Amino acid sequence: MHEMSNEQMAELMQMDDTSAVAMVLLDEFEWHEIDNSNAMHWDGQAWYGNDYNKAWLRSEGNRMGSDNEGLAELFWDRVVTRWWDVQGGIRHDFGDGPSRTWAAFGVHGLAPYWFEVDATVYVGEKGRTAARFSGEYELRMTQRLILQSKVEFDLYGKDDPRNSIGTGLADSEIGLRLRYEFRREFAPYVGVVWTRSYGDTADLARAVGHDDDDLQVVAGLRVWF
Repeated sequence: MHEMSNEQMAELMQMDDTSAVAMVLLDEFEWHEIDNSNAMHWDGQAWYGNDYNKAWLRSEGNRMGSDNEGLAELFWDRVVTRWWDVQGGIRHDFGDGPSRTWAAFGVHGLAPYWFEVDATVYVGEKGRTAARFSGEYELRMTQRLILQSKVEFDLYGKDDPRNSIGTGLADSEIGLRLRYEFRREFAPYVGVVWTRSYGDTADLARAVGHDDDDLQVVAGLRVWF
């Protein structure tokens, strides 16, 4: 190849890291049970931007009958190192109890050995604080069969009895999902998920008739475009 400028090379190799692109990922769309009732669970995200700055929308929750419970987050995402981003934005919780809105600040990236990590702290009204940590790892068993493991923890700095939340470590979730990628963008899966509440949150859950420790079999679909 003849000599060329950086601009010409970027155009030829389609390596323009300032061009805007978008992605929508529905990582979990699955059936499971909550308190012996059928429920649909979703966990998805979408982003738009370039390699350095993105607008990032994320939502997760459960739908039982006509009732929805979950959260939505909107972040500005900025790359700070090769493997890590910082994020800032807002989170809104919705469900049976009073809705809550939080300011959010966190990091997202790849830890050594390809563990995907999210860690976020939240500041809400009336001195409320919270934190969330999640870690995920994908084991590629074949070119199409992938075992995804995931852990998640939620902590709160203040009691919120109307939303069945106690101070300290509130709950955790550990999941294993085995998916088969007919295409990279389309993969059904089956798995098991163990959820548990702790301390005052567990006491509040039992008081309203909810389980504080639950092992579920799940089946769902993962899609992206």
